Amino acid sequence: MTGVDARRAVEAVWRIESARVVAGLARMVHDVGLAEELAQDALVAALEQWPVSGVPDNPGGWLMLTAKHRAIDLLRRRARYAGKLAEVGRDLTIRQEEAEAALDDALDDHIGDDVLRLFFTACHPVLPAEGRAALTLRLLGGLTTAEIARAFLVPEPTVGQRISRAKRTLTDKGVRIELPSPEELPRRLASVLGVIYLVFNEGYAATSGDEWMRPELCEEALRLGRVLATLMPGQSEVHGLVALMELQASRIGARTGPDGAPVLLADQDRRRWDRLLIRRGLEALARAEALGTMGPYGLQAAIAACHARAVTAEDTDWERIAALYRVLAHVAPSPVVELNRAVAVAMAYGPQRGLEIADGLLGEKALRGYPQLPAVRGDLLERLGRADEARREFARAAELTRNERERAVFLARAARPPQP
Repeated sequence: MTGVDARRAVEAVWRIESARVVAGLARMVHDVGLAEELAQDALVAALEQWPVSGVPDNPGGWLMLTAKHRAIDLLRRRARYAGKLAEVGRDLTIRQEEAEAALDDALDDHIGDDVLRLFFTACHPVLPAEGRAALTLRLLGGLTTAEIARAFLVPEPTVGQRISRAKRTLTDKGVRIELPSPEELPRRLASVLGVIYLVFNEGYAATSGDEWMRPELCEEALRLGRVLATLMPGQSEVHGLVALMELQASRIGARTGPDGAPVLLADQDRRRWDRLLIRRGLEALARAEALGTMGPYGLQAAIAACHARAVTAEDTDWERIAALYRVLAHVAPSPVVELNRAVAVAMAYGPQRGLEIADGLLGEKALRGYPQLPAVRGDLLERLGRADEARREFARAAELTRNERERAVFLARAARPPQP
């Protein structure tokens, strides 16, 4: 095996196994930052040894065992240095026994529990949203700091600082690496789902930069969502989020033209929608519905399903979508939900009805710099024949957006002559 082949093998195994390795180490040393350092040590060892010895039959188990042996060595050194070996001896013996059995039980059920603990730790509410996203992609996605920086279009040192601050905060705040109590689970799960969907949305509609989308972020969020659904099969909202992402991701291939320019939903060639992702999304939605009352992600998935089931844009059941948005506005009220409801109401009952809802959002502070509000108003005003007002709204939307592809769409609409 060449050095290049070995390195590719190590990188592939790391992307798959890193979450399990870090999670197992975190259970052992009770420190996310230290667990990642030990896992990285095992990765370095693999890069050094595998080109010579070849890839082991159980590469994930090799990484786990190597990392845990290093953890034991570290714990021993710390105990001796502190002069408290007797005090921690019993705990250390238990941890050593765990490590010695690691290769045999690497695929046992507790590994799933470890990864689930890591999910809730990386997405802990004490961390800011950007810190949660970066730490989750690093620990559970196996992405490097450079890969995360490229995906979010921020400098690599910025991502490094976010990850370091997040790990330090978890330590300073004494955050335990454990599953939340049943009483705390809904709030903590909402944080986990929010981080995954934040990552997906940044890939689906990039907030800044020269590209309309960053599909690699969508793929990573989907992978994380599928893992979480496997770990928490009884949670309706987990399946709802997976369904929503699968259904939205099915359109990615049709959302840009040959030159990379955006293609809006009504103009997309639906033959380019990914039928496998649609099927998987509808199956996930069915699982969410079977588990009981759906929350915000399940309701959004039901809305996405209306689009997926429509053969053409004209076949879309806009009345059902408007009704679903009304329920969503009750379950999870927000100005953005209301703006989306305005679009659905306009499609179902006419642009004047939709504009009335959109106009009611003009005073919302949360939408003050949101380009979609003037864009929606511009579209509805244009449909009502109020061309001059519509052009001003699209020009305003172009000023607000930080995405160059989206700006080009808004400027083109602002320059469009009145429709007959």
